[in-house]
Parts: sequence; structure tokens; C-alpha cells
Amino acid sequence: MAGVQATKAVWKSAAALAGLAAVSACLPFAQPESLVPRARPAVPVPAVYKPSADSAQLAYYYNALQRDLLTRGLLRTDGGGPDTPYDAEDLAESFEALAFYDEYGGSGISGGLGRWAGPVRIAAEFGPSVPADQRTADRETVTAYAARLARITSHPVNTVASRANFHVIFASLDDSAFVAERVRELLPAISARDLSLLAAPPRSFYCLVVAGGPQSNPLSYTRGVALIRAEHPDLVRKSCVHEEVAQGLGLRNDSPRARPSIFNDDDEFALLTSFDEKLLQMLYDPRLKTGMGAADARPVIRILAREAMGQEL
Repeated sequence: MAGVQATKAVWKSAAALAGLAAVSACLPFAQPESLVPRARPAVPVPAVYKPSADSAQLAYYYNALQRDLLTRGLLRTDGGGPDTPYDAEDLAESFEALAFYDEYGGSGISGGLGRWAGPVRIAAEFGPSVPADQRTADRETVTAYAARLARITSHPVNTVASRANFHVIFASLDDSAFVAERVRELLPAISARDLSLLAAPPRSFYCLVVAGGPQSNPLSYTRGVALIRAEHPDLVRKSCVHEEVAQGLGLRNDSPRARPSIFNDDDEFALLTSFDEKLLQMLYDPRLKTGMGAADARPVIRILAREAMGQEL
């Protein structure tokens, strides 16, 4: 699934999800180091919620889109198989494209390696429109996925009830005011344009994520915010969680050469694959250093790729 990428001096953004009829974006924003977002109490679930006509139409569109993709054999959940072979060279090539290049407006920009230095503390948050049973299911998805990412990367990744530094916000179009307020709290220096895009993205955007570090060390990630549309049906919704959180860990780009992978533009895979797991494992290997350029990292990447494939060096 393809992504749109941007960088700015303060934060290194992570790429996001896109499909045949959808794209997502990582937005540039500036975040002073001295500003810490305020804690927010849980948003109550309304006793009765009737979606607006626009939100209902959006839900109908995404449900139809998911059915169409599944009918065509896309949105696979098998993680790859005999029909999607790959080798160490494929891993190394894709890793460099995903971890060192930013893509925004169609232009690729080479950058340094970005990833989290400290623990990743993820919290699921919800707009007022999201019902209680859906909140429970989404929390379970995020919790299970965080545990999986921790196992893959050997980096501390877990879900928390407070003091989160990676916020996954599930919200519908009707929750735009809530999202705008919450994003302003988390990212006080975000531009009005980017705030508007996060609060009310166009239909073509499945979901979005921003992640990065402070001005003094932008490639050492300290905060992330992802937006997952509440109008999505279950599989696309889970797919958004898989890609946004994984890309928020540092695989910030997408590549048409990455297969089997969710970091692609073809909607073939909905969920993290065996290929993607190896890429994340490589990303958090201590032999790679945060801020390294692609040229310096390339010899190490080749070693890591061969190790990931169980090949002799």
C-alpha cells in the first residue's frame, strides 16, 4: 500500500496507508521539546448515536471497497506463501527503500535511519461516536499487535492506560471537532492545514500517522499519533492499525518492490507479513545506529538480511 511522506526540521514523519481508492499521509509538523501533551480523561460513550449522512455514506463506501478487494483476492491475511518468494537481496533492497527514503508529493528524499530510542507506550483513544463494543475490539487489536511488535523487534512496545507517547485515535467524520482538539493537545505546533487534514481527511485517505523526535534529535523518535477512521469495516480497520503503527516505528516509506508486504501500493496484503517482520527486526538491530545514512548502513543491512534469511555470511 502506497504512502505519502513529508519531513520537517523537528519531526521525521512516518509513511501511511494507501490503496486502490485510498491513500494516507504522514504530515509535517514542528514540536518544541518543552511542550508535553496534557492527559485526557476517557471520552464517554453516548447512549444513542446516529451517524450523520456523510459518515454513513463513508461507511457504505469503505464496506463496498473492502468487499471488492476481497473478491479480487486482495487484502490477504496469510502473511505470504509459496507464491511470494523472497531472498536476502529482496529484504536488503526493500529495507533501504522503506527506512531511508521519505515520499511526499511523489518525490523521494533520502534521509537517515529513524526509530524509537526509548519504550513505545501505545494508547488507543476514541472519538465520541465509537460504541463501547467497538472500543473493546479495537483495544484488543492494538494490545495484541503491540505485543507482537515487541517480540519481533526486541524493543519495548506495549499498551498503557496513561503516559502514552504513541496515540492511536479511532474516530469518525462526526468526531472531527474532538480530533482537532485532541491533536492540538498532543501536537501544539501543528499547522492549521495539517490539523484540518487530520481532523477531517478526504475520503481518499484511509488513515494517517505522524511520528518522530524533538528538534535536537528528530530521528530519535519520542512521539507518534495515528488516526484510524471509525467508518472502516473490520479488516481494513485492522489493516490500518498494522501499517500505521509499524510505519510509526520507523519504516516510514512504501515501495512497489516490497512483497509480500503491507508497505506497498497494491492492497495485496492487509496485515503484517513474514517479510515485514524481518524488516522490523532489522530496523531495531543494535548494529544499525539511529541517524545513519543509507550508504553507511548498506554493508550492515546486507549482513542483517542474510541473517534474517538464515543464510551464511
